[in-house]
Amino acid sequence: MDIFNALMAGFATAITPMNLLWAFLGCLIGTAVGVLPGLGPAVVVAMLLPITSQVDVTASMIFFAGIYYGAMYGGSTTSILMNTPGEAGSLITAMEGNKMAKSGRAGAALATSAIGSFVAGTIATVVVTVAAPFIAEHAVKLGPPEYFLLMVLAFCAVTSVLGGSVLRGVVALLIGLAMGLVGLDQISGQPRYTGGVSEMLDGIEIVLVAVGLFAIGEALYLALYQGKEVDTQNPMSKVHMTALEWKRSWPAWLRGTAIGIPFGTIPAGGSEIPTFLSYATEKKLSKHPEEFGKGAIEGVAAPEAANNAAITATLIPLLTLGIPTSNTTAVLMGAFQSYGIQPGPQLFSSSATLVWALIASLYIGNVMLLILNLPLVGLWVKLLKIPKAHLYAGILIFATVGVYGMRQSAFDLVLLWGIGLLGLLMRRFDFPTAPVVIGLILGPLAEAQMRNALSIGEGKWTVFLERPGSLFLLCVIVAVLVLPRLLKKRHAA
Repeated sequence: MDIFNALMAGFATAITPMNLLWAFLGCLIGTAVGVLPGLGPAVVVAMLLPITSQVDVTASMIFFAGIYYGAMYGGSTTSILMNTPGEAGSLITAMEGNKMAKSGRAGAALATSAIGSFVAGTIATVVVTVAAPFIAEHAVKLGPPEYFLLMVLAFCAVTSVLGGSVLRGVVALLIGLAMGLVGLDQISGQPRYTGGVSEMLDGIEIVLVAVGLFAIGEALYLALYQGKEVDTQNPMSKVHMTALEWKRSWPAWLRGTAIGIPFGTIPAGGSEIPTFLSYATEKKLSKHPEEFGKGAIEGVAAPEAANNAAITATLIPLLTLGIPTSNTTAVLMGAFQSYGIQPGPQLFSSSATLVWALIASLYIGNVMLLILNLPLVGLWVKLLKIPKAHLYAGILIFATVGVYGMRQSAFDLVLLWGIGLLGLLMRRFDFPTAPVVIGLILGPLAEAQMRNALSIGEGKWTVFLERPGSLFLLCVIVAVLVLPRLLKKRHAA
């Protein structure tokens, strides 16, 4: 089945009334989440994982994809109107967009942000549609040595990019890897690190860890260390752009998209780097460089396009290689696994209906979000008036009830709040939480692939040097670890 026919089959599944409803709910909730400062898509997806465990897997994934997309759209609203970026990728948007808002041009800033996000998201989804099956087809040829080193590469990248420092990233990753060792040994069947607790024999639930770290930990941190109320204002009545602003925006949208997509496909590439790069590019190419820092529309258009393009492109390594590259994709991978589905090279053949329905829903979600974001800005601004105490309490109650509903286990609640306190401490001392979830998910897989690789090599570690693919990946890993330090020393000298 070629890509076009597969995509049409995906649309046929995605446009069923129930799946359309789930897509709309995801977009609506995601946009609201993006508007509320301090909350991110990872928190909400993690919180809703237990609740949707009884929902059809295709509908559930479409719902979570809508939340993921919607949060990126909604984040620009609070950044522009209140100078409060909810995500690191919205920092540049806040810097230029809020200046536009203060000068009475909030409507234009919100319009270029929403339309740029739509353009970038659509182009990036086309890239996912075309590139993902091709990558999956060739990824099937990877053997255990290559797959193990690919995961090691992801570990190296995630510790250096997602952490405030390499040391903090490594510590967070080791916590996740340690959690992944709990349970029955995959080969011998012997219990490992269970402490004699029977509930631990099956390992630590990924959903439980995700909810504890992202929902419980984040809510506790925000309640303890951030203000109770947020100043709100509504400095605009409608969203529109002038002809000149359209002329200045569309090249910025395209350039931002071109910069964002490659970074999304890189393990742990994130959206922060491409947003800064796109901003710097626009400032260099602009005919009005003096406007930057004072409210240049290109300074909103390009970073928002780069942000959404990178976010969409993160689905390529998730779906084709089974490697999550951000907080939310790590939680999404946990969602796949909770349904007994393992993202990776076989996904496009073993779960073709699900994958293509998910990709088709991205096109649909983009249109829904454009419709939601332009006319309903006034509604999103009113969400900022929700008292923070009520918001945090609701998150804690919802997460606790959801996790208890999975197995009706009191032990799960103790573990949930223990992990939540760990998440609070990590957030307080600036340790990244994403490497914990990524280590928990990829650790057991990496261990299995390493053992299989050593079996192929008859116990010899040289098996990783004897195959061209694994040797190439080893060189890439060394480059990732060594080159940044050499360049830093050279620059310092």
